Amino acid sequence: MIHTIGRRKRSLARIYLKTGNGLITINSLKLDQYFPEYLHKKILYPIEIVEKISQFDINVKVFGGGFNGQAEAIRLAISRALCLVDIKNRKKLKSEGLLTRDSREVERKKFGQKKARKKYQFSKR
Repeated sequence: MIHTIGRRKRSLARIYLKTGNGLITINSLKLDQYFPEYLHKKILYPIEIVEKISQFDINVKVFGGGFNGQAEAIRLAISRALCLVDIKNRKKLKSEGLLTRDSREVERKKFGQKKARKKYQFSKR
């Protein structure tokens, strides 16, 4: 069993990857029940690249953020796990940019302002 972590925005995903028949559970739910259809391809993309779509069972614990951030955190964790399974997978995943952690975070709101950068309207007179 391989354990890896992926992060994106405010989301954190813990992945437990073991050999099996392609079953993916996220927070004790199946992939179809947890995520909308348009995010399935994003999550399964690293497995499709290394052409091992039905060789691993993946158990995921994910929290924080929204659906998109969680999906990208899971994708990063799966990519890292596949590198630990076989070092030859690293070259394929690296060329697709799947091993790079996207470090962009939401900028915090400052006091005396409406948002992080937006200010209240200034009146000269």
